[in-house]
Amino acid sequence: MRYDTKIAIVVRENLATWQKLNVASFLAGGLVGAAPDIAGETYRDGSGRYYGPLIRQPVLVFAASGEQLMQVLGRAQGRGVRAHLYTSELFATGNDVDNRAAVAAVPTEALDLVGLGLHAERKEIDKIVKGLALHG
Repeated sequence: MRYDTKIAIVVRENLATWQKLNVASFLAGGLVGAAPDIAGETYRDGSGRYYGPLIRQPVLVFAASGEQLMQVLGRAQGRGVRAHLYTSELFATGNDVDNRAAVAAVPTEALDLVGLGLHAERKEIDKIVKGLALHG
């Protein structure tokens, strides 16, 4: 099945593995929170046990440098696509209130981005992440 939209998560390439996984998880959760329609249906196994839904379409995870993350953010903002962000400061906070305060304390051009989550029309995402490689 081909979807009209695309989901992309861009993670800074030089993070520790646990940080990459943490960033991707938070961003995926934020994307579903902002667009509940990307959540699929409940799963049921052959024994009749139920499981929670997953995101209904593929999620592409890209690697980027800090500079490339800022370029992606600029492209997204220039195209009117709202990005979900994770900054390095959020590794030291423990709740959503402190997370938002940490981001609010830094102007856009000084954000220390470690991840971005994006969901938009396929062609828009393709243009925003152009030049990035899938995370390996």
